[in-house]
Amino acid sequence: MSAGVAALSGHALVTGGGRGSGANIARELAARGMDVAVTGRTREQVESTAREIGGRGLVGDVSRAEDVAAWFAELGPLDLLVNNAGVAGAAAGFLDQTPDAGRRVLEGNLKGVFLCCRAAVPGMLERRGGRIVNVSSGSAYLPSSGTASTSYGSSKAAVHRFSELLATQLAPQGVFVFSISPGLVRTAMTEDHFPDDAPWTPPECAPRLVAALASGEFDALAGRYLHAAHDPPAALRRRIGALLA
Repeated sequence: MSAGVAALSGHALVTGGGRGSGANIARELAARGMDVAVTGRTREQVESTAREIGGRGLVGDVSRAEDVAAWFAELGPLDLLVNNAGVAGAAAGFLDQTPDAGRRVLEGNLKGVFLCCRAAVPGMLERRGGRIVNVSSGSAYLPSSGTASTSYGSSKAAVHRFSELLATQLAPQGVFVFSISPGLVRTAMTEDHFPDDAPWTPPECAPRLVAALASGEFDALAGRYLHAAHDPPAALRRRIGALLA
């Protein structure tokens, strides 16, 4: 457990939590006291992470409405939803990407966020409290480096815009929505696409930011786009007044 963020409590769900950044986020939240469930498509990975953190493992696909409905029926009310699951897709020019491949990326990254939010929000509104962290990407706004497909960057930009609009609607009712970039973290999804001297983000940055957002300390920043490496909790504490102004 990292320093600088208070202990947490309540129930959390981290999608795509069987490996990579999602598993690291789940570990951080569990270490801070939350009851954490993780989802993923690979049973072995999901169950391994769940055993490690003493939580629950749910197998399925975030883009399948029936899978999401089954998860939430089993979980009950949530205090925190972390929409981390994502699909990178193959790096390809627009005309080299088939419609089916593009659809899978868009559905995995955007439809999954929509379905999970749609399932979680009613319970949060009923209790007048909850937080949602949607994981976007630098590909949502950075000039293309040729390493991401048009579908990937577009889907992550849509995740951020969706988060902005949802935050505006829900914040007055006590539900706070954030959009974050985890930075360039070395995972199975990224390590084959970037050189060793790329500006890799330390893997602990995103978990620390998510834990800070889960604490409620930064609810006033709901709807903002936050970067795990550039906006660590200590920096946000110093800058929050300027950001709000």
